[in-house]
Amino acid sequence: MRLTVAQALVRFLAAQYTERDGERHRLIAATWGIFGHGNVAGIGQALVEEKHMPFHQGRNEQAMVHAAVGYARQRNRLSTHAVTTSIGPGATNLVTGAALATINHLPVLLLPGDTFATRPADPVLQQLQAPSAGDVSVNDCLRPVSRYFDRVTRPEALIPAALAAVRVLADPAGTGAVTLALPQDVQAEAYDWPEEFFAERTWQVRRPRPDAAELDAAVRAVRAAERPLIIAGGGVRHSRAEGALRELAERTGLPVATTQAGKGVLPYDHPCDVGGIGHTGTATADTLARTSDLIIGVGTRHTDFTTASGTLYRPDTPVLNLNITGFDAHKQAALPLVADAREGLTALTEALGDHRRTTADWSRSKADWQRRTDAAYAVPDEDARPTQTQVLGVLDTLVDARDILINAAGSLPGDLHKLWRTRSRDQYHVEYGYSCMGYEIPAAIGVLLAEPDRPVWALVGDGTYLMNPTEIVTAVQERLPLKLIILQNHGYASIGGLSEAVGAERYGTDYRRRADDGSFTGPPLPVDLGTNAASLGMRVLRPRTVRDLREALADARAATDPTCVYVETETADSVSGPPPAQAWWDVPVAETSTRPSAVKAREEYDRHVTARRRHL
Repeated sequence: MRLTVAQALVRFLAAQYTERDGERHRLIAATWGIFGHGNVAGIGQALVEEKHMPFHQGRNEQAMVHAAVGYARQRNRLSTHAVTTSIGPGATNLVTGAALATINHLPVLLLPGDTFATRPADPVLQQLQAPSAGDVSVNDCLRPVSRYFDRVTRPEALIPAALAAVRVLADPAGTGAVTLALPQDVQAEAYDWPEEFFAERTWQVRRPRPDAAELDAAVRAVRAAERPLIIAGGGVRHSRAEGALRELAERTGLPVATTQAGKGVLPYDHPCDVGGIGHTGTATADTLARTSDLIIGVGTRHTDFTTASGTLYRPDTPVLNLNITGFDAHKQAALPLVADAREGLTALTEALGDHRRTTADWSRSKADWQRRTDAAYAVPDEDARPTQTQVLGVLDTLVDARDILINAAGSLPGDLHKLWRTRSRDQYHVEYGYSCMGYEIPAAIGVLLAEPDRPVWALVGDGTYLMNPTEIVTAVQERLPLKLIILQNHGYASIGGLSEAVGAERYGTDYRRRADDGSFTGPPLPVDLGTNAASLGMRVLRPRTVRDLREALADARAATDPTCVYVETETADSVSGPPPAQAWWDVPVAETSTRPSAVKAREEYDRHVTARRRHL
């Protein structure tokens, strides 16, 4: 079959499927693209010819990756999108999105154009020339953030490269961003392809069972512990292991704390759920972690937010890690249990039999935390301007298990992890592996493409909105009922608070005019992000009070067109705001300074750092 390389690749991708538990999914459900001279005559022309590959028009290359990642997460990593770009800046704009995908173990296929393989006229437009290496292009920036990278410099090289790319995308232990760099001349080159290359292929997504010896050691560790704590991460969701986790927790009586990626694996009101863990966690979960004599990690990477930068678990507390990757299973000098989360939890439950914990009840602590949540959500005056946590509280009264909330950066992830009452396994969609500003709007579009009949909310602050509002245009074009909440607090609120805590005095974090002395201490900038969203095609609601907010959010939830709720928030005080951090986070403070705030912050830093847990 004589086709160009681009035509062959698109036809091949349209015939790839995954299967797990008897359910079959199209692996590459659609392709996102922005066309330039590096891909328009290759992949662009091929997409015109291939009617079985849907196409979405993006506005920013990084955002297209975020949309594909949002879709892949909602599809439990069994289906994703491809992203095609031109050469040069179009390709390098993929790097941030690729890093996010790889860090979060979420599949996405990147198809950046590349400079000529035949080198007819170096340098071509947008080509990087490295004096020491003739085969380097800007696409090599994608190597460290890709789980697989290949450059297809000959037509016949496409077959092994494409098969390897799909193998990695469908591998639950090895998935992430996959890059096939496509020189623009090779994309358009014709070749006689074997017809079997285009036959439908179904890639079985493995569920590896635990090794018998590792399982036996894990059972002994759990039986020996008096105060064990489960920390559930995103791997539980990806595996669809929520039911297996629930059965283990209910049969053994073990408490379950959750990371940002794991929040929702048990509903907030389940007796065994103790809330978020770590720096943005609840007092209930963090207290249990500090007093635990066994930490059982399930599908978690033990990031510094989870471990409070190594200070949350006692130095002598052993760790047992159930993870599908050996790399993560061995973290924290742990006892490893390398397996699929569902298979591992099921095997552990069966092996434990009638074993139950002997620790004290945590229900009182959990009830106290719910009262603290109620206080943060409380509205003494319906006619006042709402605080950020009051916005969450009003939203909490409107949503049900069908709603999906998407967030990634700023102060919102902390408030949500501590306070949000998750009602379903996939309601809470906070990307915190890379905590990437600008993720929320495109990811919400990806989720809407996966779940067109569910209310999907993108929650952003003004700082995040300014990073990446471009895909609002895509939501309008695709007629997607995106529900966008913009919280206008005139600056980088999260980093402003951190800046104050580490002695940097909020410098450069407020959105204010530059004063005569060079500082950013003038009046707030006259920026109207609501008008900006309207100019991109959204219907914009502008509630001024809490009472208005209730009506606006209800209106947005019922809307069938892209709708923005633009809220000017009030600064919270210590009573109406969220509870403070219940665990430390290591942000090194200046060791020497002439400013009292930095000296005081360093003293506090030195006090915390002495409690750090060290691992061999």
